[in-house]
Amino acid sequence: MPLELIKEVNGVPEVEPLNKLLKVDFRSLQPGCDYSKKYIQGKLSHISSLTYGGNRTAILKIGLQEQENSNSEINTINVLFFGKLAKDCAKVFYEGDTIAVAGFIVFSSSSSTSRDGEHCLFLKAFEDLKSTVYVYVKSVIDISTESMSLVPATRYVYTPLNELKGGMIVNVYGVVKFFKPPYLSRGTDYCSVVTIVDQTNAKLTCLLFSRNYEALPMIYKNGDIVRFHRLKIQVYKNETQGITSTGFASLTFEGTLGAPVIPRTSSKCFNLATEDHKMVETLRAWASTNISPSSTLVKLCNVQPMQYFDLTCQLLGKAEVDGASFLLKVWDGTRTPYPSWRVLTQDLVVYGDLSHIHRLQNLTIDILVYDNHVQVAKSLKVGSFLRIYSLHTKLQSVNSENQATLLALEFHLHGGTSYGRGIRVLPESNCDVDQLKKVLECANLTASQCSDGICQSEYEDSYPTSSGSVSLYEVERCQQLSATILTDHQYLENTPLCAILKQKTPQRYRIRAKLRSYKPRRLFQSVKLHCPKCHSLQEVPCEGDLDLILQKDATKTPDTKLQNTLLYDSKTWTTKNQGERKVAIHFVKNNGILPLSNDCLILIEGGTLGEIYKLANKFHSVIPVRSGQQDLELLDLSAPFLIQGKIHHYGCKQCSSLRPIQNLNSLVDKTSWTPSSVAEVLGIVPLQHVFVMTFTLDDGTGVLEAYLMDSDEFFHIPASEILTNDDLQQSMEMIMDLFCPPGIKIDAYPWLECFIKSYNVTSGTEQQICYQIFDTTVADDLS
Repeated sequence: MPLELIKEVNGVPEVEPLNKLLKVDFRSLQPGCDYSKKYIQGKLSHISSLTYGGNRTAILKIGLQEQENSNSEINTINVLFFGKLAKDCAKVFYEGDTIAVAGFIVFSSSSSTSRDGEHCLFLKAFEDLKSTVYVYVKSVIDISTESMSLVPATRYVYTPLNELKGGMIVNVYGVVKFFKPPYLSRGTDYCSVVTIVDQTNAKLTCLLFSRNYEALPMIYKNGDIVRFHRLKIQVYKNETQGITSTGFASLTFEGTLGAPVIPRTSSKCFNLATEDHKMVETLRAWASTNISPSSTLVKLCNVQPMQYFDLTCQLLGKAEVDGASFLLKVWDGTRTPYPSWRVLTQDLVVYGDLSHIHRLQNLTIDILVYDNHVQVAKSLKVGSFLRIYSLHTKLQSVNSENQATLLALEFHLHGGTSYGRGIRVLPESNCDVDQLKKVLECANLTASQCSDGICQSEYEDSYPTSSGSVSLYEVERCQQLSATILTDHQYLENTPLCAILKQKTPQRYRIRAKLRSYKPRRLFQSVKLHCPKCHSLQEVPCEGDLDLILQKDATKTPDTKLQNTLLYDSKTWTTKNQGERKVAIHFVKNNGILPLSNDCLILIEGGTLGEIYKLANKFHSVIPVRSGQQDLELLDLSAPFLIQGKIHHYGCKQCSSLRPIQNLNSLVDKTSWTPSSVAEVLGIVPLQHVFVMTFTLDDGTGVLEAYLMDSDEFFHIPASEILTNDDLQQSMEMIMDLFCPPGIKIDAYPWLECFIKSYNVTSGTEQQICYQIFDTTVADDLS
């Protein structure tokens, strides 16, 4: 395993997996030696944030301090982890941990990607090198990964529910058939009742107690899957029951097929292995065909009188009515089929945004909660998302002096915990909350539209639905300036997205919409390399990969027969303490004369990435080369064919036909060295740095995803420079935050005016319609 966690008991490791390996002191490390059967060990002195290279390769840097030789001049060394190993280590590393690393490569800074010129050693470790990292931990860490093991692995045995007997302390899995949200018992503890079933069709009711509300299972609905550890089994009135015992622990999982296997728990220490994932997926599949889905969750638009149901909603306001009852004003974005009964509040202190409540009065209901639920209701925060269990409706006659008797729908949460009555706050990460937010956002905008007098009279009594999204603010659409502008085709009329989605391809449209979301969220991941000839897209190589490519060619000795030609003058030297590596630099002449360094192109053989970076800062351009049979030749096009300052120029492997370096002689101007000219004479089809993003656009009539591929026209930012320029990265982040502002609702987003074109994409036997943004750019006052 690439990453192993070694459990310590009273400071002593339970096992010693390093006995067969040779331990190495930091001061004896040298580049070029074989450390496949050796390891170093030390204390984690510092850890950097996880970063990503251009091809999304994860990189983690740590400092490891040797404990045995703390007085040595070399007692701290930097270690770089790459790929999946870096991601796994980032999850479990903490400063002060004891770490051992086996199977690594040692480099000096002159071979590193650093440009600071420091001369020190550092280590590289990654899975392809068969590196192994050992972390000494005092307890099981709440992490799970297939490439990680705990040594010795803690394996839990789970007992089927039909094999339980009184007196046993067991670990069980089950699907929730019934539950009561945690409530305060008659003593000092909170209590929760949970009934579970499994594939044996056996049923087990569990009485769970804890002084900590959050320590009880975080169950949100029937069908959730629970894992109980150290559950004590007892027999009461001839029925098997489960109760909490010392060390009881629980995890809860979403029971929906296909949902992520993410545990809900307040504990920070738990074990989740591959077997647990399999167990959850197995129970989900079984439950989907053997247990009827819960029908107790009902939307307000579907409620009926004399009904008990569960409601997912948002709290808009609250008020204390008297000592035994409490008022909650909630909504779920839909409207009840009957008028909702209102609690008189003129003598009450209502907490919440009264203007917001008034604007949503046709969508808000009043719920009266009683007795033991009052204390819970008082603690609720306005704006939180709730699930209210076993809510009761009934019709109430409302007399009016001016009109006939009306019927209004009342909502009550009665006292007690029978039938699972209770209130639970749902986290915003809950999938049901995510769906609710979309409905509320649509309903909120529709309510705003109506309150502004824009609704037509025939729709005044209509109910909002969950199918809409952004409301069509016709006044706003006329008054608000767009955050983008069109560079052509201004004669085209705007087309609503709902009409576009019904049209055949290919077509071109002008639209006005809002940016609901975009991908990727990490903007540096949007930069790709695009071939204008074959239209392929590829990742930008990261510095770690470039370093390996150049190191491979650095082992070859430059051919002296190819030096000092009519095209260039050559200089060579031998490096010290690096295996006497030979490096050759060829200075390209202009009409037989060497130009000044800021106009000079150099060719370098045997150079490392760090050396090339230094030369690129001094000379106009750098081309990495190697000795061929009859001439210098370019490296594999996995490496840049031209480096100018911080910008790397790449070529397409598939479309290029490489020519000898001597072809540079055909260039008349040997001082400008434009990438296109160099590429042409060397037979290279240059790749273009582009931004590749997906915009989810919403205009209130529909939602579609549009593809953006741009080099520098849309953002006014060169894609070739953004990876090495912090200011450009900040500018792009500011633009995207203006388009899609975090933390506010979509009705406050700016409008975007765009041209999009539709086209067909065939994958196998399936055809899909796609859309691409074109001839659109960011408004001048934003860029």
